[in-house]
Amino acid sequence: MSISVSSTPFRRSLRSKLQALRDVPVGSWFLGAALAVLLEWYIGPALAYALGLGQIPAIFGLSLILKKPWLIPSVLLYLVLIYGLPLAVMARLSAGLIRRLEARLSTGVYVGLHLVLLFFLLWAWSSADDYRLLVIRLLAINILATMSLNIVNGWMGEFSVSVAGFMAVGAYVSSVLMVWGFVNDDVFGPPVFPPQLAPMAFPIVLVIAGAVTAFSALAVAIPSFRTRGDYLAIITLAYVFIVRSFFENMEFIGGPRGFMNQPEVAGFPMVFFWTVFGIWVMRNYVTSILGKATNAVRDNESAAEMMTINTRAVKITAFLTHAFWAGVAGGLYAHVIGYINPATFDIRRSAEILGMLYLGGLNSITGSLLGPVLFMFLSEVLRPFQLLKWLVIPVILIYAMIRRPRGLMGFQELRIPFLERRRIAREEEKLHGAAGD
Repeated sequence: MSISVSSTPFRRSLRSKLQALRDVPVGSWFLGAALAVLLEWYIGPALAYALGLGQIPAIFGLSLILKKPWLIPSVLLYLVLIYGLPLAVMARLSAGLIRRLEARLSTGVYVGLHLVLLFFLLWAWSSADDYRLLVIRLLAINILATMSLNIVNGWMGEFSVSVAGFMAVGAYVSSVLMVWGFVNDDVFGPPVFPPQLAPMAFPIVLVIAGAVTAFSALAVAIPSFRTRGDYLAIITLAYVFIVRSFFENMEFIGGPRGFMNQPEVAGFPMVFFWTVFGIWVMRNYVTSILGKATNAVRDNESAAEMMTINTRAVKITAFLTHAFWAGVAGGLYAHVIGYINPATFDIRRSAEILGMLYLGGLNSITGSLLGPVLFMFLSEVLRPFQLLKWLVIPVILIYAMIRRPRGLMGFQELRIPFLERRRIAREEEKLHGAAGD
């Protein structure tokens, strides 16, 4: 009895503090993050050296403390001084000013401005270390692949494991086109076009790679959606093995040895743009009439057919959308790494993307962002454990699935105060307008 009484004030206090954090504008957090990045640029190396860390911790020093536990106090002090205090102080002090500025912004300007700020923050933070830059680009690619898979496994309610196969098709198609067109290669010979045009041609190549991937997905979609049940999972699993076997037997592009010499055209700006653009397109898709029809098919296919919805066309459209963006993600991956082989896109790759999806949450854009962030964060933190981390991560995923079967953000979205206020204002205007009529 005493425990419940004493815990009630604690819970109330914790709830009030969390509510206060929710009320802080996103722009205030961005200002705090910008101050933290500037501090790390100017005093981070000296502080890390003084604390015995040697250099700036790549991923917040969490993997470092697993290798050298005696550095825990130094890492925690670094994180507090460089990240914690600047973030908290700046967010607190600027909250009122940011709210007044937000009141003058339209929704489009608000979103665009915050995307620009996010781009420069991530670019500045990742530019301090090459390893950070690689991780942040791979994270963006995983977000794009996870979001595309969520269309099928979340909004459509089917179960597909073909994301690795789609990424493989996109990776190989884009790599062959870019190397053939802009690289002096041993197999393809001199470049067909001037190498200086490679960055401008790369977006076009990504679209072609996505389109080819979507066309190849018809081989799965046409037979799968003639029936109901778990046939899609079986056919997509076969698709992954067929694609891997196909590229392993293509000797002119390296076969099982792999394919390389991709030009360096997938810098952080390129990856960031395609990730944001892909999320925007897929968000518009799932919130459109077609997306609502996809949800109707998931909830009750028979009822959807009675409402004159062409369920087979809806399923094929959703599946091809998933294939297109997974192919784009594969093309970006190939040019970030600069080397691919068929083993890169095996069933384990599909399992990783599935883990990210179900960790973050089905039927949720926020979940498609949160899942890859947490999964890659765990993967990087546990990297010192080497193979043992692939025993630890599944245990964490299983526990998360038991506690939250739909994922951490399943069937819900993160609510940003500014956008919520604008949404409520629009609804009130509609109500007043209807009352006036």
